[in-house]
Order: sequence, then structure tokens, then C-alpha cells
Amino acid sequence: MTKPRSQQISLDDTPFYHCVSRCVRRAFLCGFDQLTNRSYEHRRQQIQNDMLRLASVFYIDIAAFAIMPNHYHTVLRVKREDALADHPETIVQRALQVVAGNDVTHRFLNKEPLQKWEYEQLNTFVDTWRSRLFDISWFMKFLNEGIARRANKEDECKGHFWESRYKLQALLDDKAILSAMAYVDLNPIRAALAATPEESEYTSIQQRIEHWKNNANQSDKISNNSEEFQPNHLLRFIGNYQQDNKYGLNYNLIDYLELIDWTGRAIRDDKVGYISANAPPILQRVDISSEHWLEICTNFESRFKGLVGSLESVKAIYRKFGLKRANNLQSLKTLFS
Repeated sequence: MTKPRSQQISLDDTPFYHCVSRCVRRAFLCGFDQLTNRSYEHRRQQIQNDMLRLASVFYIDIAAFAIMPNHYHTVLRVKREDALADHPETIVQRALQVVAGNDVTHRFLNKEPLQKWEYEQLNTFVDTWRSRLFDISWFMKFLNEGIARRANKEDECKGHFWESRYKLQALLDDKAILSAMAYVDLNPIRAALAATPEESEYTSIQQRIEHWKNNANQSDKISNNSEEFQPNHLLRFIGNYQQDNKYGLNYNLIDYLELIDWTGRAIRDDKVGYISANAPPILQRVDISSEHWLEICTNFESRFKGLVGSLESVKAIYRKFGLKRANNLQSLKTLFS
């Protein structure tokens, strides 16, 4: 039985989530359709553009993404604290980038005087959109509806373009976050669409590598976490963000790029079962063996359903929501302990 989103999304426990949406018609509606010999590759670019634009509107950071021929992955970080703290004017400005608004909201932004009843209407609008702007389901709704409407118009048809419900996995700790990001970034390599991460089209890892190369080559200052060497539209690697009191990923960018490169080499088809003795030290810091890491990065979706993290953290969530049937416990015990 499908679980309600209220039991899958718990921002009190984690702001990180892995989301997946898949097409429902033929297998290559976002890529090259071999049946009609027609290319729909431009839709992948549209999804990427929409995803990055909406992330700048919503209180959501994109940590990783990969847009495949018939589905896409995202790893998202929800910034609920920012949404709750922002001024009503900022909420209205953000909301009006995705909805039309009304006369009251436009007059409010123009700093025109409002009646008492208009302020009440404005407050209702602000309260509603303050909560929606850090809601993953609303983010996915706007993202998926946009590409579906364009695809239906282009194909001159009606009906669903995406599966009715996107897949979601809560990432409860650093191991789960790092594993999900690597799994997403390596999707094109596993699907034999690219030979290396830098050749992986429509992925966050390609954008991180290109931005780093373009900026680091022009600078005398080389640092693992130099913010000018990382794209603004992706959640940044900033090392120990808890100590710095900043949003970011608790690793160094160079370490992560080395990890992705090593993992991509190890899971190539011509090296099945090959495990290098020179595993990146980042695996030691997150306490995952190289064998388990490769299994996770190859079978993340099939191995884990819903919650992903240490066995203790997953059991705590099940107790919190009063759930009796726990999934994946053996996989979590084996791969994350």
C-alpha cells in the first residue's frame, strides 16, 4: 500500500530527499524515439531549465540531478527555515513568478495603500504560499506540469506524460545523502550514455566539473571549497557547514569529484566486479567499504524503498509515525552499518 507523503517527508528529521519521475508512454519520449526516428532531446534541456528556474523560486536547493531519456532524478534540500523567516514581500515576489496573483498582491508590491479586508486577503495568500514554497510536492507539481503541457501540445495529444506519482526517498544522514548524489550523478554511465562524468549530458556532475575547470584554470588560488569555483544554482560543497553555520554539503568538492571518477571507473561494464585498492579517502570518513559503496551506487533505487540512512535513524522514523512494517532493514544493516 502506498504511504502518504506525510509519512515520507519529515523536515524535522531531514531536509534532503531523492525524487524520481518517469514517463509513461514510450520509452524514449525525452530522448530519441527509435520507433518514429524522431528526437525529443530538447525536452531534457527544457526539464533542466525548468528545474533550475523553479529551484530559484522555491526554498529548495538542488544537490544533484540527472535527466535521462525516459526519467529524471533530483536530490533536493528543503530550506524551511528561510521560508518561515522571510518577509511577506519576498514571499509574494517569489509566488508571483509561478502564479498570476491578484489585484491585492500586485498593489502590495507597488506599495499602494490597502484596506483592512485586503490585508486579510493578502495575509491568507502569504501564509498559503509561504508553506507551498518549501513543499517538495508543489515543486514537483510545477516542474512536471510544465514539461507535460509542452509535450502534449507538441505531440497533439492528451493524457499523462509522467507517472501519476513521483518516487521519493528521505535521506536521513550524510551516508545516505552522499550515496544518493553519487547514484544520480552516475546514471548516464550506468546506462552507457556516457563514458565519463564530464561527458554526462544534463547532469549536475558535468556542470560542477565544467564550472570548476573554467574558473580554477583562471585563478591562482586553488581550494577544495572555493565558492567561486562552484555553480550558484547547485548546493555547494563547503566542508564542515555545521561549524561555519552555512548551508552546504559536508564534504570537499575535489574529494567528491575524485569519488565520482573512481566509482565510475569501477562500475564500467568492462570492469564488472573490479574494486580498486586506491579508494578515495572520503569513503573512510563516511565509513563505507568500497564493496558496499559500489553496490549502493549501482542499485540505490532497488535496494532502498522510502527511507535511507542508518538502521537506527530509520527505526526512529518508523516509531515516530507508528509504522509497524519496516522495509530495507537487512540492506540498511548490511550497507550502512
